[in-house]
Amino acid sequence: MDKIDFSMAVLRISMGASIAYHGVNKAKSLAGTTSWFASIGMKWSRQQAMLAATTEIFAGIGLILGIATPLTCTAVIALMTVAIITVHARVGYFIFLPNGGWEYCASIIAVSAAIGVTGPGSWSLDNAWNTNQSIGAFALPIGIASALCHLALCWRPQTNAPTA
Repeated sequence: MDKIDFSMAVLRISMGASIAYHGVNKAKSLAGTTSWFASIGMKWSRQQAMLAATTEIFAGIGLILGIATPLTCTAVIALMTVAIITVHARVGYFIFLPNGGWEYCASIIAVSAAIGVTGPGSWSLDNAWNTNQSIGAFALPIGIASALCHLALCWRPQTNAPTA
């Protein structure tokens, strides 16, 4: 058994399952997710909630199967970058802080970037179908750029400026 392929499968499957489950949770409580997205300043909060849930589910499944790996890694990086900027950055680094710091999201970004660069390993559909993985090296910059574009279009955070 190849240790690298085994390790890549463990990383992909565990992270993919976690990401997909987050998406399922958002979808199951779509009204609550919509309300929460509105509270953090996301425009079109219902569409944003549906998009986030769908992206998490499909990216998670993609990672589990090792299919379209560069795209799924890019999507996960974009999701986590948005989460850090909109919610977790102001809390601090550590996950155990009230409302959760950005530690967990950064770890997911690091794992996604590593999978993107390394590729899904031999135990994947991408490998079985001989899919070119070279673009995976760009998952991190493309994911971050996508998140920043998304936020520029869709995020209007509330300010606590005094009213006159």
